[in-house]
Amino acid sequence: MSNRSWFYASNGQQQGPHPEAQLRDLITRGMVGTDTLVWTEGMSGWQRAGDIPGLVPGGSGPPSFAQPGGPPPVAAGGYGGGALSIDVGLWPLLGWALLFIIGMLLVIPAPWVATYFYRWIVSRLYVPGRPNFAFNGQPLDIWYVFIAIGILTYVGSADLYYLQYLSIPIQAVLSWMVIRWVAANLSSNGQPLPIAFNGSALGYVGWQVLLYLSFITIVGWAWVVTAWMRWICRNIDGTHREVIFTASGLEVLWRTLVFVIACIFIIPIPWMLRWYAQWYASQFALAERGTLANA
Repeated sequence: MSNRSWFYASNGQQQGPHPEAQLRDLITRGMVGTDTLVWTEGMSGWQRAGDIPGLVPGGSGPPSFAQPGGPPPVAAGGYGGGALSIDVGLWPLLGWALLFIIGMLLVIPAPWVATYFYRWIVSRLYVPGRPNFAFNGQPLDIWYVFIAIGILTYVGSADLYYLQYLSIPIQAVLSWMVIRWVAANLSSNGQPLPIAFNGSALGYVGWQVLLYLSFITIVGWAWVVTAWMRWICRNIDGTHREVIFTASGLEVLWRTLVFVIACIFIIPIPWMLRWYAQWYASQFALAERGTLANA
């Protein structure tokens, strides 16, 4: 084990320096994951911990060395591109997920539980070039939407099948309203961001219906999810960079199946929940506008 000191990025902030032994302990405890950006003396810039051989189990690719002195600013390069990552603890994520589910089932507390859940999860996101990323929505902004979502959780237990089918487009419209609300209330370093989701409600409903129909094919839903995420990304406006979704349908398929099967055994749920959340967040990235068109 080397005597190098390491820095890592958390919530857009530089953490460290930490001796390598301490960094490895943070990795073992799940506080530093494969998608966490790290830096040590001699590296040319910040890199994913998973890309540095021997640092994180399953890592690959050599670190790039060339730059002496202290670490460059996190997300150096201003508005350059890069993948998103999320820094969530094992038990906090499980606790918030359970609180979110319980709040929705109880209906009345749903607006407050959902709002504070979004605030927590967004605060754990690392977005290149956007330090101290945050969500500033208020519980009463769209309280009626969350009340309706909570009520719809009980529709599945109803014997009226036509009501269950009717709930599909209603749920889609409600989810569309939530996405627009979240996008409009994001900030960085305390400054509101001019971000907006401009996808149409009709288009969102269409994707939701297509998703339900795709389950007939057994595996086709994974490719529908992938295309749907890319449609959502294309309709995010107000940013200097475009948001892209990089996962393939096959990746979505096998990772989701592993997640679901492992959760059947109950005990692995906390670990699988964090594994899936970290992977899913890392599939969203920022790229200079026009990059994909010129590729």
